[in-house]
Amino acid sequence: MRFDAGASRSEVRVSAEAVRTLIIDVLAAWGMDHDLAETTAEVMAETDLAGIDSHGVSMLMTYEQFRAEGRIDLRARPTVVRENAASALVDAHGGIGHPAGEFAMRMAIDKAKAGTVGVVSVVNSHHFGAAGHYAEMAARQGLVGLVTSSANLPASPPTGSVVPMLATNPIAFAAPARRNPHFLLDIATTTAAVNKVKVYDFHDEPLPEGWVVDDAAQPVTDARQALGILRNDDVGGLTPLGGTAEMGSHKGYGLSMMAHVLAATLCGGAFPASREPEDPHNIGHFFLAVDPSGFRPPGEFEDDLDDAIDRLHATPPLNPHEPVLVAGDPQAASREVRCREGIPMPDTLVEQLRGVARRAGVESAL
Repeated sequence: MRFDAGASRSEVRVSAEAVRTLIIDVLAAWGMDHDLAETTAEVMAETDLAGIDSHGVSMLMTYEQFRAEGRIDLRARPTVVRENAASALVDAHGGIGHPAGEFAMRMAIDKAKAGTVGVVSVVNSHHFGAAGHYAEMAARQGLVGLVTSSANLPASPPTGSVVPMLATNPIAFAAPARRNPHFLLDIATTTAAVNKVKVYDFHDEPLPEGWVVDDAAQPVTDARQALGILRNDDVGGLTPLGGTAEMGSHKGYGLSMMAHVLAATLCGGAFPASREPEDPHNIGHFFLAVDPSGFRPPGEFEDDLDDAIDRLHATPPLNPHEPVLVAGDPQAASREVRCREGIPMPDTLVEQLRGVARRAGVESAL
């Protein structure tokens, strides 16, 4: 997500190493084992480098709240509940989702390398960051990756209603290329994610019309008001992908349910609208890895994907200064710039992160 240089709140640039250090220090101060803190920090920092500002270090305040409410067990380690050659069920034991996500996708990758396909499901988890991070883990190993997740917050009404029932339920898909950045599709099944609304609030920017609606199904463009609707379980919420019934919101609604079935129903995760406020979040995740060499000679898949991507890149653009992109291009471009120049953060976010560090009793690396 990018904002114009003239945004009303100023920004600073922060190195990825400073972000990792801050996260590790805070999580360790909260009682998390150092190896789990390192894994979580790496996932969060990589998410910020990829330009997914809504799911990186800006989530630290939410995790602080979960800890204060006693919802999250920072000492929990994921364990395997059941397993066979192609699949496994992992219990996150109420821990933060990043270590469980990495653990599960590594298992899926190993199984796919051994037998073409690996499927791993995670139950009793929490927010795990950007789904695309885990799908891209597979692509970096020459595999196709598919990841879905449930979530705890009923934030989106089904098509034909304004009563929030479903979460943002992301779907991520990655495939390995050779010459081009890996194909990487990472989407919420709502028009936007809750945390993107939060980022607009950080920047004091109006929301695009159609992201959030009120109890009369009218657009809400004030980010602070929209967050109030989403956080207080008010009627209204994020529109399903497509926005309106006329623009195909039933497709986003259906994709959201598909993601929930794979991520939560399959392993016993909670349906957000059925969960009482005091109940565990019990978020579920789904990880699939597929080895293309199980279907055709090694390298042919990557060559064909590169050819398709090259042809898409060569499509005549509407604006000659804005070439046609392919899913994965924005993340790769952001990573290159941010590794060199630092991660842009609004002053408001920096101050909130410093507050988290202060309350944890550690010196802020920002």
